[in-house]
Amino acid sequence: MKTYNIIGYLIIVFYLLACTYSASAHLGPWLGMLIAALYFIFCWFVAGVYLADVLHLGIAHRSLDYKEWFVKTVTVVNNALGIYVDPIAWVNRHRLHHKNADHAGDPNKLSGDGFWRTLYLCVMPYHCNENLAEDDILRSRTFRIVANPWFALVSQALSFCLLWKLVGSLKFTVVMWFGMRIFALWVNMVQNYWTHTRDFGYRRYHDDDNAMNIGDWFPVTATFSACLQNNHHHYPGLLRLSHEKSEYDFGFITVKLMKSLGLVKASSTGAELPKDVPLNALDF
Repeated sequence: MKTYNIIGYLIIVFYLLACTYSASAHLGPWLGMLIAALYFIFCWFVAGVYLADVLHLGIAHRSLDYKEWFVKTVTVVNNALGIYVDPIAWVNRHRLHHKNADHAGDPNKLSGDGFWRTLYLCVMPYHCNENLAEDDILRSRTFRIVANPWFALVSQALSFCLLWKLVGSLKFTVVMWFGMRIFALWVNMVQNYWTHTRDFGYRRYHDDDNAMNIGDWFPVTATFSACLQNNHHHYPGLLRLSHEKSEYDFGFITVKLMKSLGLVKASSTGAELPKDVPLNALDF
């Protein structure tokens, strides 16, 4: 089993064990584990839709066109109840990451950065020396409010207090709240370290960066397919990160589901299938 899978599975196992142990007496260990699992799934799924589908494909790369009310709703719900991510800063960092991938100017990771340096950068990324996030939706009142540091502080404090109120145990709340964020840090490391270090994964396209594809079921599901980095870096505007049928693509499944609900449609650039991608059709 690969290192990244072992670490990810261990985080989940220890999270559930710690939650079972710390659950208050009125809940009991089994109900405590169930509540912890539901909180974990809620935070993971909402964050995945928000980051991988809405911010990433919808705004940063303009691969998808969303209903504006849906984009704003997901942004508020994730940042008020789940794991806070500044949408404006994230879009800017991601665009700079693609512009300078693994080279000077990449705020996520330089080519020589190792595991511990990249772990630090997940929390304290390199300074962004350009502003590439000037989209109209990012200038909207909703996004400007959510991106405000005071919103970040107050919303996370309120989400913690709400969780505490629901479960009635401070110790249980601390374990769930911080445990979920440790898993989110692992997800970030999959995207920033393991898929940008040539010792892991595989390469379909030999571009001038270290982007790799990691196609294992667990990281692909956890990251909503963001670990298919080599594919994505070669064609960042394509709404599908899998480039052949054998590649599992959880993110694409969620996007197709949102399309069936009338929430999203492909943009002109997102739907354009390049000739050297080994797919007969986009299947969207």
